[in-house]
Amino acid sequence: MKKYEMDLVNGSLWKKILLFSIPLMFSNILQVVFNMSDVAVVGRFAGPIALGAVGSTSILVTLFTGLLIGLASGVNALTALYIGSGNERHIRSTVHTAALLCLTAGILILIMGISLAGVILSVMHTKDELIGGAVLYLRIYLIGMPALALYNFGSAVLSAAGDTRRPLYYLLAAGVINVILNLFFVIVCGLGVAGVAFASILSQYISAILVLRLLFRSEENISLRIGELRFDRDKVRRLLKIGVPAACQHAVFAFANLFVQTSVNSFDHVMVEGNSAAANADPLVYDMMAAFYTACASFMAQNLGAGKKGRVLQSFWLCQLYSFLVGLLLGITLYALRYPFLALFTNDGAVVAAGIKRLSVMALSYSVSAFMDCAIAASRGLGRTVVPTIVVIMGSCVFRVFWIYTVFAYFHTIESLYLMYVFSWVLTAAAELFYFWRLYRRLDAKNAAAALL
Repeated sequence: MKKYEMDLVNGSLWKKILLFSIPLMFSNILQVVFNMSDVAVVGRFAGPIALGAVGSTSILVTLFTGLLIGLASGVNALTALYIGSGNERHIRSTVHTAALLCLTAGILILIMGISLAGVILSVMHTKDELIGGAVLYLRIYLIGMPALALYNFGSAVLSAAGDTRRPLYYLLAAGVINVILNLFFVIVCGLGVAGVAFASILSQYISAILVLRLLFRSEENISLRIGELRFDRDKVRRLLKIGVPAACQHAVFAFANLFVQTSVNSFDHVMVEGNSAAANADPLVYDMMAAFYTACASFMAQNLGAGKKGRVLQSFWLCQLYSFLVGLLLGITLYALRYPFLALFTNDGAVVAAGIKRLSVMALSYSVSAFMDCAIAASRGLGRTVVPTIVVIMGSCVFRVFWIYTVFAYFHTIESLYLMYVFSWVLTAAAELFYFWRLYRRLDAKNAAAALL
């Protein structure tokens, strides 16, 4: 196990952050590519209606998975803190409590999501010709939520210990199976949107089984043991203290985007389908940048636990720089390759033209989000998530709703809707950076546990 772990509290930061983040970037990009294969397969082999149906669920899928990712970020920060401080008893208690907590969250999301899928899609004014397929896809996809919760838990624990390579290997294996099953279920079995949903949940359970198998077989302090699986009330409180605001942050983004999707739905089905195709670029860029946000929280939490305040700040600035450059480079590349990119999802010229309208606005906007998200990750690494979540609610939810009912309502063009993103990112980033800097200046690194909790 040790050969896969990385010492985050000693050595060159710029090099170690990059080495730590590269497997995460590949893991994230693989997740995006495999998720995009769902859309690509239905778009190419099941037609534009199926494409629109799957695309109409993307906001809700982001909402539900975001809740699990947010909870896992709490697992990552708390585990990294205890690893940095060398407290083995707290490490083991945190890991076992977190496994049960994440599984419980996955089951609750499964139950609630399946029950409310039809209602929510109706409230979003999903087109009549799309809603049947959208409800079917979403309900099947949600069966994989417990598995996704456990994979995110395992990945969070391993990354807290500096191991980002093996989650990549497991994701690669599961993702290849996902693509093969997509093609089989859609082309051979003719299952359409149900086929890609079944392929997704099977791959999610495979990745969860692989990461759990590793943790149960490990001899390190982050290993799992059946006999130790129990809820520790204190650890539940601490995990929820960090994880719930982080989960709410993801939910807030998704909730705000529900208004965006509803606004997109006010246009004809061609614009909806073009938006669905072009929106596949969003996770492609965001998740690549997110590798550095995970690195930021992990490096800062471990160095906080070790009492190294100087490395805490250095970790933040390097992660900020890396994430900005990746966002800028990917945005420019996507714009340059906009036609072949959209051709992956549709061969309808009108849908491609509609998709280009989104890419033209978003391509150079993505990098701006780095200043907001990296500051949020940094605050999480220091154990503070409540205030950053409130700021996100105001800047990325309230502001976006305000924009929709003022600027977008006045112009009612798709471009005026997409410009909302960059303006909300600038506003939120300014507030998040100000809060982080105040938090860091008051930080007492010698008392890391108290500073975090």
